[in-house]
Parts: sequence; structure tokens; C-alpha cells
Amino acid sequence: MQNDNSMPEATVTRRQVLLTLGATAGALAIGSGASSLARPAAAASTDAAAEANPGLTKHGLVADELQRWQINHANQGVAVDADHFYGIGNHALVKHRKDTGVQVGEWMGSQDGAIIHLNAGWVDGDELVVAHSNFPQLPMASSLETYDRNSLQPVATYSLGIRLGSLTWAVRHQGFWWACFANYNDNGTTPGFDQRWTHVGKFDDNWQMLESWLFPPQIVATWGDSACSGGDWGDDGLLYVTGHDAAELYVLRLPRQGVTLEYVTTIDVPFEGQSWAWDRSARGERIIYGISRARREVIVARIPELPSSLLS
Repeated sequence: MQNDNSMPEATVTRRQVLLTLGATAGALAIGSGASSLARPAAAASTDAAAEANPGLTKHGLVADELQRWQINHANQGVAVDADHFYGIGNHALVKHRKDTGVQVGEWMGSQDGAIIHLNAGWVDGDELVVAHSNFPQLPMASSLETYDRNSLQPVATYSLGIRLGSLTWAVRHQGFWWACFANYNDNGTTPGFDQRWTHVGKFDDNWQMLESWLFPPQIVATWGDSACSGGDWGDDGLLYVTGHDAAELYVLRLPRQGVTLEYVTTIDVPFEGQSWAWDRSARGERIIYGISRARREVIVARIPELPSSLLS
């Protein structure tokens, strides 16, 4: 197809990138100038983030550690049900008893197979649903991979195709899909984009985006060169998210106006970022299973209730 020769070359390049990204990019606010897509140098990006960052307001909230288990393959995240927890690696799943920590099952994908980078997972009935992307390959593409909870064998896949970012977590909430598509400063991101383009989207059952939101700058500033790795809704109606490395759980809410999630508070936790899961079987308690990637551990923690002043 012949391009409009009156259009500047940089604008044509930008249009081609956005068309490749498809419908997801169309749901986001796209800057009109080609300079808005220029990726800054790492030092410049850090300085700009520091200037724009209003800081994390904390309220003395600290999670109580309950248990630790040594798990070899849980370098990306963990899922949990009433009796077991499931360590998630790039292309591996391991199933352990919650009471003893004993491994009772595993699934190992091929190093050069179709599964490249598993991320967060959650248990839905007899199925373990796991976010997956081709990170750090380009173009960025993602899928939902479903495994039998008992045998850990793959039973279904749903390709999300090329999107603006790599899928790091996806959950069901109030009849919709909610998911995070991450972009990074260092690698595995479409040229011209960086971590500021990481966003949370609300999708229908056909994965058509209905709404999407950016992360607040004080959260982005905690990511280093990475992005949001884990997230899910709490029983208080707020969104809880983690970055890649910090031992912090950030609490957000949907904005009353605008396009950026509202920052509520930070909870200090005994696990370092990555993906995690609420233990929904622990009725009346706020129990989270997280991981320490460096120590290869699954960590169980009780999350404190937020004061009423933060809920309104």
C-alpha cells in the first residue's frame, strides 16, 4: 500500500507500530507527536520518574509471615486452592500439599516448546489458569493457558495474540476479565515504548477491551526497569498489585475520574514482588501466597485489614 508522502516519516512509523498492536492499542490514549514514543535513556527515565513521583504514602501496614516452603520451580509465581499450592516457573508447574509442603505433582514444558514465559496463575474449579507471554520475544504476544488442577496436564489455550504489552496476570472479577499488560525499559518491549505503557484492562468474555487504566507514577517509580508482575482484587473492592522485586504490596482503586488508577497505600510483605495469589479457601482471613525468587521459596502471609479511612 502506498503511504501518504506528505506525512512525516516518523509519523508513518508510529502509525505502522500502532496498527500492528491492534485493538488493544486503540483503547489507550495515544500521543499525537512522534516524540511521545521516543524511549528515553535509562538515567533520563529514572530522573524524570523521580521528579514526577509524589512518593509512596504508607500507613504502617505490615503483613504477618505464616510459613515458608523451599520450592525449586516457583520463580515466577504461585497459585493456591483449599489443599494445595502450585509453584509456577517459566515453563514448569509444581503441585505441593499446603499442610506439609510435600510435592505431589509436576508438569515440565520443553525448553524450546510453545510455552515460553508463564506468569501469574489462579485456580478456577478443577482448572489452573495461567497467564503466558512470549517475553522477551517480539512482537509481544500473550495467551491464557489452562491446566487440569489434578494432573497438571494442559487442557486448553486461548491466544490473545499481539497486544500492547506482555500479559503478566489475569483474573475474573464481577463478570469481567481484568488483566495487566506489562512493558519494560530494558528488553522484551516494542521499540518506542517503555514501562509507563503498562496498564490494567477490563475485558469482556471475548477479550475485547472495555476500559483500561495507567498505573500511578509513584508505583511506576518502584519498578526499576520492570513492571507490574502480580495483581488481584481484594475482598474490600480494592486492587492489590506487586512489582518485580520490591517486598511491597500496593493497593489501588479505580479512579473517580481520569485514566490513572488511584494510589491508596502500601503494605510491607515478606515476599519480593512477582505474582502471588489470594487463598480464597481461607474464609474470613486475608491470606496470600507469594514467592521469593532469589531464595526459591513460597511464602504464606496474612494481609492486614485496611483502616476504614482508606476505604472511602
